[in-house]
Amino acid sequence: MDQPTEAGTMEILVVASKIKNYIRTTSSMNTSSSVMEALSSKVRTLCDQAIEHAKQDGRKTVMDRDFM
Repeated sequence: MDQPTEAGTMEILVVASKIKNYIRTTSSMNTSSSVMEALSSKVRTLCDQAIEHAKQDGRKTVMDRDFM
């Protein structure tokens, strides 16, 4: 459930420098700044699904197995 910050934009959930470094070292390619928004959206979706799975199991802790 993507919700905007006070400024009306979505918060970036990934470390841009780490992503850019990974892409550059594995492919010698540059990374567009819009990639961080796209990845953050995917991370939010995965987290929301994991949260629901933990709730269905009656837990208040999200665990690695909730991302399967």
